[in-house]
Amino acid sequence: MVQEKKLVEEVSPWLKIYDDGSVNREWTGPDQFKFLVDPVSSHEQFIDGVATRDVVIVHGSSNHCVRLYLPEKTPEDSQKLPILLHFQGGGFCISEPDWFMYYQFYTRLARSTRSIVVSPFLRRAPEHRLPAAFDDGFETLLWIQTVARSGSHEPWLEQHADFGRVFLVGDSSGGNAAHEVAARSGSADLNPVRVAGAIPIHPGFVRSDRSRSELEMPQSPFLTLDMLDKFLAFSLPVGATKDHPFTCPMGTAAPPLERLKLPPVLLFVAEMDLIRDTNMEYYEAMKKANKNVELYMNKGMTHSFYLNKVAVDMDPNVSAQTDALITKIKEFIDKH
Repeated sequence: MVQEKKLVEEVSPWLKIYDDGSVNREWTGPDQFKFLVDPVSSHEQFIDGVATRDVVIVHGSSNHCVRLYLPEKTPEDSQKLPILLHFQGGGFCISEPDWFMYYQFYTRLARSTRSIVVSPFLRRAPEHRLPAAFDDGFETLLWIQTVARSGSHEPWLEQHADFGRVFLVGDSSGGNAAHEVAARSGSADLNPVRVAGAIPIHPGFVRSDRSRSELEMPQSPFLTLDMLDKFLAFSLPVGATKDHPFTCPMGTAAPPLERLKLPPVLLFVAEMDLIRDTNMEYYEAMKKANKNVELYMNKGMTHSFYLNKVAVDMDPNVSAQTDALITKIKEFIDKH
């Protein structure tokens, strides 16, 4: 008789973990929101001005898939396009670059900023604890370097990309990856690739002690205290606390920010985010370390608000704030 596996941990509606180590990431929330987590197939023909393709990259010990988003060339595109190396959020445990919530954002980002988005399918916890996702992110940057040196073949990047303008973008836990990959790139020879900037959006920077915003701010569909605590318990190295450098790069356990060679940073903070205060602690620590850091506050918004296509379409304020976020990203890219 086959013994039925037992549920040992759950983060509703995102994830269930069983006693045999298996993980179920099927959506168990309201049916009307399921489309946000449904995968969107790649399409090499241009749809709404953007084409996508999935590429398997092999670099070093890494072997993973990357999704590319290429905007259709316009008469104004007289030169090569910058690369946005984007790391998805999801507390290191859920989400993929082909989920509709990301597809709708990436296509708009590529079209609006006139950039090629490169988004790796990062390994996820609890099957792969950190630094697995960070390793995949950095290996993707090294793969871009091999393409730039003609060591790997990728026609979209070879024909259209400006390898001297690579920007590291990440939201939520992907913002942690953007910081970590930026820090690693500062001590690496990436020639002819140049990391021109980093854009953490509502990054998952926290500490062991609850911040005031964690205690006072409203919980949102994209971030609850239960998600925050459990996802980080699943993803941090065994025995580590939230004070680990992966989640608290501004803390005393992390390498001093002063010693890191970082590119210019554009930090987005949501005013009503549970982790607003710790995001602000990162900003203040970066300023104190004399880093080139710019802050943009999303007024009245909660964590990763722009991924919620329902709210973007239905709420004029969310729509306007999403427009402002993308405009600010474009300004930062154009400046650097």
